[in-house]
Amino acid sequence: MRFFTSLKLLVLLLAPVLVTGCAARKDYDYTAFRQHQPRSILVLPPQNNSPDVAASINMLSQATYPLAEAGYYVIPVALVSETLRQNGVMTEGDAHSLPLDKLEKIFGANAVLYITVTQSGTSYVVVDSATVVAANAKLVDLKTGETLWAGEARASSSENKNNTGGLLGMMVSALISQMLTDEDSASHTMAGVTSYRLLSAGQPGGLLYGPRSPKFGTD
Repeated sequence: MRFFTSLKLLVLLLAPVLVTGCAARKDYDYTAFRQHQPRSILVLPPQNNSPDVAASINMLSQATYPLAEAGYYVIPVALVSETLRQNGVMTEGDAHSLPLDKLEKIFGANAVLYITVTQSGTSYVVVDSATVVAANAKLVDLKTGETLWAGEARASSSENKNNTGGLLGMMVSALISQMLTDEDSASHTMAGVTSYRLLSAGQPGGLLYGPRSPKFGTD
């Protein structure tokens, strides 16, 4: 059931992924980004400002894919988590407060990505239900401390729903949705869509393509 729920949500969201991702972005000044051009990125455990206790791990587990697809080497998240734990860093807040020079010395990356989950969870109303995940991020050069890029994105399971069946149709649709949707699975899926919209290259205001991408330098 978890697989088919996720598949249903992904199919539902496939069409607006690029449109929504681009529409939410504005032109960005890439001067610092091009000047420092990171090759490797350290992704710290996301800060969770939502009531969903799984929001940080949901986002972290899916953040590396769009970065790797964009052409960057990403420090393995399992290695990062274990290294932080062995050094007594047990919370996301502690990880985000670590000095940049220490992070560079330990992990050897060019830049660090700070992600904050601002919203994650499912809300239920009489005629509808929706799982929403929203997050923002900034990429910081580990040598200079300069912010190279910043952005934000969100995804909702209610995107592209067809509510043309009148009030009764909307209520039936909401009832079926609540019966079939595993909230944990839906939040995980929406986190994946949000991370893709947030961290994909080649969109207005998004990350630039990295050195490992065949499209490097084309943007």
